[in-house]
Amino acid sequence: MSLMSRVLAPAAGHDIAGLVGALLADPARPARRELTAPAHPAAPPAPGGPTGLGTSAARALVPPPAPPVAVRPPRPALPLPAGPTGLGTSAARLTVREPEPGSSAPARGAPRQDTARDGTIVLHCPPAVRDDPALGEAVNERLVAWAEEVGIYPGQLDKVRSADFGRLMMLAHPETDDPDRLLAAAKCGLSEWAVDDHCVDGEVEEARHDLLGQRLAICHSVIDQAQLPLRYAPQLEEVVRKDPVAMALRSALDNLAGYATTSQVRRLRHELAIMFVAYNQEAVWHTKGQRPPVWEYLMHRHENSFVPCMVLVDAIAGYEVPQAEFADPRVRRAFNLAGTATVLMNDLYSMGKEDPTDFSLPMLIAAEEQCSMQEAVERSVLIHDELMHTYEAEAAALAATGSPELRRFLTGTWFWVGGNREWHAGSARYRVAAES
Repeated sequence: MSLMSRVLAPAAGHDIAGLVGALLADPARPARRELTAPAHPAAPPAPGGPTGLGTSAARALVPPPAPPVAVRPPRPALPLPAGPTGLGTSAARLTVREPEPGSSAPARGAPRQDTARDGTIVLHCPPAVRDDPALGEAVNERLVAWAEEVGIYPGQLDKVRSADFGRLMMLAHPETDDPDRLLAAAKCGLSEWAVDDHCVDGEVEEARHDLLGQRLAICHSVIDQAQLPLRYAPQLEEVVRKDPVAMALRSALDNLAGYATTSQVRRLRHELAIMFVAYNQEAVWHTKGQRPPVWEYLMHRHENSFVPCMVLVDAIAGYEVPQAEFADPRVRRAFNLAGTATVLMNDLYSMGKEDPTDFSLPMLIAAEEQCSMQEAVERSVLIHDELMHTYEAEAAALAATGSPELRRFLTGTWFWVGGNREWHAGSARYRVAAES
């Protein structure tokens, strides 16, 4: 199920919808606001560096205070409901057993889980660092106009407007107030999601999974421009011009080139190629009637995540992380951990919007481990939080020894994760579902 269809789907009627609604509506954002700032400034630092899941490589590197990042002061956040209300929702809370009095903290390496004082599970995620509704709305309206111009989502532009991707980009890229730069990010994001909606999920036109590879190859020919002999190039161009998704991708990348360096655009092309591989994998599941095991689905989510959007963090902010650092396997690992965490959070969000038999991490865990959907959601939260805690520790360590640009990029990725969570939890459709 694509991002836009997940956002716009009506609230599901099954019991798990309220359970997930409580999780995502919770206003708690337990992760620290600044990636490289001390988690608890008043407390003395722990000896040896950070501890917990995924921090073994980071313990010897305690990052110094981060230089301030030039972002606008956040406006007061819109109040979020504490959970679903109304008839039948009193039990719709994710709860865990409170620690026994006097019990010690989890052993090093044990899964960590953030809980509120009442025992409710909360996703480990930073808060958004700014909220400018007017800026988000301006970007969103221009995005809808562009979608109409290139021909994606015909007859569904109201849905595009309701999805409010302009707000997502405003929240996720707090280092710029420039609507043109935010629109450049929004165009890239919407063109990427259009591939899913038009070609994979069949939300806009009939999905032909048996022909998906062919269609993706044509789309990729404009992402990394195919160079055909003169006699044949016009034939490819004719096909491309008849495909609104290919035209959207071309338009978005051409526009991005006005704000990003050649290497930054190349980065995005690489990530899109990876995403197309994952779309082909999904087509196999559909054509063969397969239900992937959890490990394969997690691999798929590594390749089909928000990374193509997140990779523009520095380009939209107006700087560039050195290519040698961006390509460092340690940086690549940390960055992809954050990307996978964000899309697994989207999986949790979708559980309250779709039938629990649809593909998602909780559904696959429930089927594979023969557990209840509530247990599957709780285990999915643990997986999400493991990835987030690991990113937090490893990125902070990398920032301590890397260039100022790398520090800024890793912090900008942290901002992106927080803004993405805020967009999901604050969407108009979600509020209606939670309050019904």
